[in-house]
Amino acid sequence: MTVKDCRRVLLETAVLVAVGSLIGLSLHYQMVIDAFSGDATVSPDHPTSETSWEAFPVPVVLQEIDTLLAEGAILLDARDSELFSDGHLPGAVSLPLTTFEEEFTTFQKQVPKSHTLIVYCSGYGCPDSFDLAVKLIHRGFEDVRVFEGGLPQWRDSGRPVIQGRP
Repeated sequence: MTVKDCRRVLLETAVLVAVGSLIGLSLHYQMVIDAFSGDATVSPDHPTSETSWEAFPVPVVLQEIDTLLAEGAILLDARDSELFSDGHLPGAVSLPLTTFEEEFTTFQKQVPKSHTLIVYCSGYGCPDSFDLAVKLIHRGFEDVRVFEGGLPQWRDSGRPVIQGRP
């Protein structure tokens, strides 16, 4: 490739970047104006109907669980019943995400909506605990937390794991 060809490629690239920037700015000019005036925010200070903070459970770490349990929190295992039987956290209640609709009526009769719930599943990368927590929040439960480390982190920290059904 010659020097002349390199200049041509660089000029074409610069033109493409300039045209793309102009198109982007023309489509999103208000966002740019807000950003430079200091009015742009990453997220609203108060949830609106479009962005409700209520839809997201609070994360909880292993070190917080003992305190929450002492205050009366309930552990919920979001995994399938077979996995629950193979091993679960002491005192945990099985409420599998896969059978949530069938089991929710019984669950809501036994647990007040103001109760603190700690939902867990098979550790980081397992979405069931988060998904179950969101369903519980949408059904009116007020204090739903997610222990993302789940059973693996609990077990690996040397804490007891219970086998079988309660």
